[in-house]
Amino acid sequence: MARELTQPAAASSLDPLLERELEALRARGLGRSLRTVERDGDTLSVDGRSVVDFSSNDYLALGRDRRVIAAAREALERHGAGAAASRSLAGTTPCHDEVEAELAQLYGAPAALAFSSGYAANVGTLSALAHEGDVVYSDASNHASIIDGCRLARARVRVFPHADLDALDRMLAAEPAGVGRRIVVVEGVYSMDGDLYPLPDLITVARRREAAIYLDDGHAAGVLGPDGAGTAAHFGAAGEVEVTLATLGKSFGGAGGAIIGSATLRELLLNRARSFIFSTGMPPAVAAGVAEAVRISRAEPWRRERLRANGLRLRGGLADLGWRVPERLAGHIVPLVIGDPDDTIRLGERLLAAGFLVAAVRPPTVPPGSSRLRLTVSAAHADEQIDGLLSALGAPPEPRA
Repeated sequence: MARELTQPAAASSLDPLLERELEALRARGLGRSLRTVERDGDTLSVDGRSVVDFSSNDYLALGRDRRVIAAAREALERHGAGAAASRSLAGTTPCHDEVEAELAQLYGAPAALAFSSGYAANVGTLSALAHEGDVVYSDASNHASIIDGCRLARARVRVFPHADLDALDRMLAAEPAGVGRRIVVVEGVYSMDGDLYPLPDLITVARRREAAIYLDDGHAAGVLGPDGAGTAAHFGAAGEVEVTLATLGKSFGGAGGAIIGSATLRELLLNRARSFIFSTGMPPAVAAGVAEAVRISRAEPWRRERLRANGLRLRGGLADLGWRVPERLAGHIVPLVIGDPDDTIRLGERLLAAGFLVAAVRPPTVPPGSSRLRLTVSAAHADEQIDGLLSALGAPPEPRA
């Protein structure tokens, strides 16, 4: 006899406690909600209103490229909607082999391993590489996935001020003899500040102190360097970084993340990275689409050229309006620090009402007191769209007394 199903209770016993936490967040201007964005071809709409997107990480405008969609569709028809198993069991398809080969070739490395997300790649790789007795040196502005990966590793973690390589050098020099591996973890381009890391100087410090470099290249893969081969290639230092992460949901328009390095590194991760071993594999259609996007990005350098031109136009226009534009920007991410979270949200809503979708970023994504608008350009933006955003934005607000 079938069991009669009962309606769930209207509220959970946890709700009063959870509501107090939520009220505390709202009181500080840090409450969050989801906004549904509809995409129909090249048209973007929010709440039924067409908008121009200045919040996306699809820097090379490959997410809607018909060739990428066709490659994904073909794989979808052949392999189905999902990988159906972890990669270690029966979840590896020719699509996964293909995207890993394309990424390894792009970076001029022996091997790559694709994870279900960039977050999973960082968490799994850092916790697999760093053991008890090892030391991880992490830049203070590193992404949450790096921070969590460091916490899961059984190594000691030392945090140094953002891009302060003198401080890092002193930390490395002061380390007592007999420690295990030394791994320095940084990002090539920082997602909230948009700044380009001084990688050549880091390489000098790391080699002098016998430390390995772990480079999160999520916001640089496809954008910087010859063929879009990332930060190290941009500086002419390809081959000088032991571990590189490339996310696949930004410049390459899909989803996932990949660790790129030696064949030995790949084999270790196959055996030790828990977020790889115990996760269903990336959908084959996503892998096939990303592989095609990597090929297109290499064959069409005009996308990077247009992206750079758009970044220059945006930064120049902001400076003309009186906004402070940080130095050392990579170009495609421009932060406008407002400070107060409520003021930041209001400015973002004003821009949305004018037809421009811009990310309003607040703590804990950024430090307290540094809430900001995060403007991103893509290769698809037209000059008039950038000029329209600048006109809607106007001059910076007067600082509070």
